[in-house]
Amino acid sequence: MVGRHRVVDHIITQLAASGIEYFFGVDGANIEDLFDAAFLSDDITAILAKHEFSAATMADGYSRAVSRIGVVAATSGGGSLNLVAGLGESLASRVPVLALVGQAPTGMDGRGSFQDTSGRSGSLDAVALFSAVSVYCRRVTEPQDIVPALAEALTAAAGGGPAVLLLPKDVQQAMIDVVNPVAAVQDSLLADPGPIAEVLRRALGPVTIIAGEQVARDDARRELEELRSVLRAWVATVPDGKDVSGSPGLGQSSWLGVTGVMGHPRVVDAISRSAVCLVIGTRLAVTARAGLDSALAGVQTVSLGAERPYVPSTHVNSTNLRASLTALTRSLTGAGRPHGLRVLDPLPHTELQPPPHDGPGIRYRDTVALLDELLPDGADIVVDAGNTGASTVHGLPVRRAGRFVVALGMGGMGYSFGAGIGMCFARAKTAGPQYRTVVVAGDGSFFMHGMELHTALEYRLPITFVLFNNNAHAMCVTREQLFYGDRYSYNRFTPARLGAGLAAMFPGLHATDVTELPQLAGALSEALSRHGPSVVSVECSADEIPTFAPFLETATQQTQKESSQHVAARA
Repeated sequence: MVGRHRVVDHIITQLAASGIEYFFGVDGANIEDLFDAAFLSDDITAILAKHEFSAATMADGYSRAVSRIGVVAATSGGGSLNLVAGLGESLASRVPVLALVGQAPTGMDGRGSFQDTSGRSGSLDAVALFSAVSVYCRRVTEPQDIVPALAEALTAAAGGGPAVLLLPKDVQQAMIDVVNPVAAVQDSLLADPGPIAEVLRRALGPVTIIAGEQVARDDARRELEELRSVLRAWVATVPDGKDVSGSPGLGQSSWLGVTGVMGHPRVVDAISRSAVCLVIGTRLAVTARAGLDSALAGVQTVSLGAERPYVPSTHVNSTNLRASLTALTRSLTGAGRPHGLRVLDPLPHTELQPPPHDGPGIRYRDTVALLDELLPDGADIVVDAGNTGASTVHGLPVRRAGRFVVALGMGGMGYSFGAGIGMCFARAKTAGPQYRTVVVAGDGSFFMHGMELHTALEYRLPITFVLFNNNAHAMCVTREQLFYGDRYSYNRFTPARLGAGLAAMFPGLHATDVTELPQLAGALSEALSRHGPSVVSVECSADEIPTFAPFLETATQQTQKESSQHVAARA
């Protein structure tokens, strides 16, 4: 069948045919035709963000929520440059994202056009720039080239990471004939898991599994649990793969905790007592590996995933963990069943123990404990960077059938606001009327990208923002205290009442400040029961040390006192 339509119509049609329901972006002169095509389509909806970074993290959060490609769109010039930080996170975390980036018309390349990014006549070279934060980047200069280019971009993104299409305005508007549009095909690498199965059959003792973010990306949670059951293994999860195991129905009783800098001490004990450590779907970057190197050096380590881990291991490549885990489990049953495995002796649950803090505000742990008590099954949790994130990743369990996302690829502050919105769009439609997304972030992250909650209000999303307001970049304050003698602070803020300010700014938004612990349970319950967005700002202390191992190794057991040398106040 031959069809004739604009390039942007082809893009929208192909995205919808791929199962993509939304794209996220900020409009502008050189991307407005894509928004026009979305308006004319019944199958895909354009979501308007307030900043392109947040639009990129919406696409990232959407992808992490439903294991599909997230799509972001931005106009030329500064709008396109604002995508870079968000795409950098998606690249480092191998999250499938497609970025559609507008450019000035090709006839003005190198001729002084506004926002020229053609790379000609000394202008910024968008191909060079975006190639650094993507797994695929192509500038489409001939209208008919969009057919193979879009298919190639979708295929590349499906393999893990951002793909970028640079689209000059005249190309977007051009009419093309499409005959049998080229479908995106992901080439799955399914190597033989036999070497891993052989190691497990020879093992004499317990197996400990470290499961990572690729399990979530490939939506292989059930397959992981089936393998864990066959091996009778305990499972630890990396921080950015926390929801792949350990929640009710997914091996809760066999979950050791989180690995790395925000992790649980018994993970090290379990690995040290095991015959084999099986690493699945993670490279074990430093944030996930901290404290494990000695234990891993003393145990046979095997790995299965798209990329080889940073630790020595017998590695089998797989870009499709659902299929590979199923094959591995099948090979370990029946005649292939291992006979030397045994169950690890029970280990007591342990947590990191920060020094006591008697300063003002509500403690991180108390807030996290109340969230654990009040959040319902199915709730999704998105956590931002900093002391807030460390405390929440360490202490807040995943809900039954829920998602738990923290971005540790680049660890950029403010990620959670856009990502939470993207996740909410992805999951709310099918999750039922009681569904809720909960974003946990600090005030420093809020000041960067928190105004994106206006987008949540515009679309009446079921999302609650819990803001830990310590009037500081608190992780930087802690570093000043521990590593620079607590002689000064650049990182404390003039106090702000975020709840009151947001309630005044956005009529109809339920937003409140909580300064005392007895008020907190009621405030959280009220916020979680609202039909649309809500905000709870929890007053806490920048001087409290979080559950973050590098700080605890350095901290003395003395209560931290606030420095009187506030650098900003001296300016």
